[in-house]
Amino acid sequence: MKPLNKIISRYLYRITFILIGIIIVFLTLIQLLTEQFRNVDDSHRTLQQIEQVLLENHKELEEIQETYTQTCLKNAETVSRIIERDPAVMNDLEGLKKIAEMVEIDEIHLFDKTGRIFAGTHPEYYNLTFDSGEQMLFFKPMLTDKSLKLVQAITPNTAEEKPMQYSAVWSEKGDVIVQIGMEPVNVLKVTEKNELSYIFSLFRVNPDMSYYSIDSETYEILGSTNTDDSGRNAAELGFDMNRIRTDPDGFHDIINGTLTFCVFTELDGNYIGCVISAQHLYRRVPTTVLWISLSLLTIALILIKGVTKHTDRYVVSELHEVNEKLLNISEGNLNTQVDVKSSKELAELSEYINMMVKSLLENSKRISYILSKTNLYIGTYEYGGKINGVQYTGYVPFLLNAESEEEKEALKNIDNFKSCIDIIRSNSISDEEKIYLADSRYIRIEESENEGVVFGVIVDVTDEMNKRKELERERDIDALTGLYNRRGINARLEELMANPDELGHSTLIMIDADGLKEINDTYGHEKGDIYLKKIANLINNFGIKSSVSARQDGDEYILFLYDYDSEEELSRTIETLRYIQSTSTASLGKGITVPLRFSMGCCVVENEYDIQKLFKIADERMYKDKVERKKQFAKTATE
Repeated sequence: MKPLNKIISRYLYRITFILIGIIIVFLTLIQLLTEQFRNVDDSHRTLQQIEQVLLENHKELEEIQETYTQTCLKNAETVSRIIERDPAVMNDLEGLKKIAEMVEIDEIHLFDKTGRIFAGTHPEYYNLTFDSGEQMLFFKPMLTDKSLKLVQAITPNTAEEKPMQYSAVWSEKGDVIVQIGMEPVNVLKVTEKNELSYIFSLFRVNPDMSYYSIDSETYEILGSTNTDDSGRNAAELGFDMNRIRTDPDGFHDIINGTLTFCVFTELDGNYIGCVISAQHLYRRVPTTVLWISLSLLTIALILIKGVTKHTDRYVVSELHEVNEKLLNISEGNLNTQVDVKSSKELAELSEYINMMVKSLLENSKRISYILSKTNLYIGTYEYGGKINGVQYTGYVPFLLNAESEEEKEALKNIDNFKSCIDIIRSNSISDEEKIYLADSRYIRIEESENEGVVFGVIVDVTDEMNKRKELERERDIDALTGLYNRRGINARLEELMANPDELGHSTLIMIDADGLKEINDTYGHEKGDIYLKKIANLINNFGIKSSVSARQDGDEYILFLYDYDSEEELSRTIETLRYIQSTSTASLGKGITVPLRFSMGCCVVENEYDIQKLFKIADERMYKDKVERKKQFAKTATE
């Protein structure tokens, strides 16, 4: 057993470390959440800035495209007017190139009415038609509608797949379609500024932060600071699209095998987001938690040392003094006084101990006086520890049947005493705890052991046991017949039914005395009681094997036959009883002899151990037998 100061110290350490652990876990969670919230705020600000830049660049792109489109159409009209004034230039390649240089365009193509290039600045394109490619097919409607003036969006041209913007108009005579082509250098520059990869590069201040743009329908990665991921499916990298749609405040996911924290928002039907590795996001948490932990541990150790020191001084040392005084009291020195006043509680404890000792002295005197004036046989004994041999009070030898002085002296030996107690304990009473039969007496033995010292009490409970048995007998036995009553038979049958394997072939028989009313009316109730006793004696001694019988109510009886070896043996026994029910007589005294008659109903026990159900079946059959017997007697009397 550990000293109190050690227990208190250990308890304080345990509680402190548990509390510190809880605080650290709590602070760690707060730190993790703080880093998440900070990252979410930063990500949303960045994504808003990206969105703003995209909007501005898109607006600029629209303005430039509109200007470029108008310029392209005007240039086509200008070339058309020049050719109208000088038709011969259509056959002059160098002249056309000079016109293109003058108007600041890159290509001139002249189509005839069939849609075939017959002249222009690029002979390699001659004989191409509007059906030669998707890009040229755009202008084919002009063949059927000469009022059309078409400007095509920036599109890769048919021959070289080079980004170009083409416009076309009919000449005033309506015999030539003039098409010019311009390289959209300025438009492409603005378009590059509107590309996600370019915009992401502007905002990638943190190298551990990656940006992604994901198509909301196909889940294709439209752009990313990690160029290798562009064009791949987001799900392949590990993105959870459901969470991207439903968790605008961020979520954890494993992307490319790395635990990350992701924040996404929707923009123009797509999702753009910031992705940062968890290792970088929470990089400050371990250091912060470590410093807080060290601070808490330092404070806790200082407090524990202070509490332990004061506990030793004002509690533990004073308790040692109290324990020393209590030891003196336990050794029998009841004159010892405890006087510890270092604290209010210890002063009260000292007072209560002194009061207890005083009460023990007074109670011991009272008990000794009371026991000397009674006939109660109570003895106590004690052995073990520092006690030499066995110490016992005067009634112990009497209760242990040690009558001679030699036997009494032998009981003082521990081995002899234990042997005597063990012999008595071998005669235990079933259903009675710690009660044993010693010759003609019932005795109770109670023992307790404390630090190797055994203290026991022996009490003579013979009168108590006899009275209890008499009460149990009166409770379960019918006073008139000596058979079980209703309560007694139920308890006995429940005990038997609890072990169905030991019942063998068995049957429950309900019996009802016939003619009791006539006997009472003719000879008086005294003779009626004799009649009931005769039936009781008959069924109580009936059967060649085991049986239990009872008087249930008035003139009703119960007979339970069991432990028969076969159904045939049991059936023969029942038939014997049926024979007796109509052939026996009963002597009521004073020369009065009457037929001993009764009705009976049998219920053979076959896989049915519900007592009440067995009673009901046997009772129904008994009443059926009674009705049939009445009919038979009435028929016999008539004849």
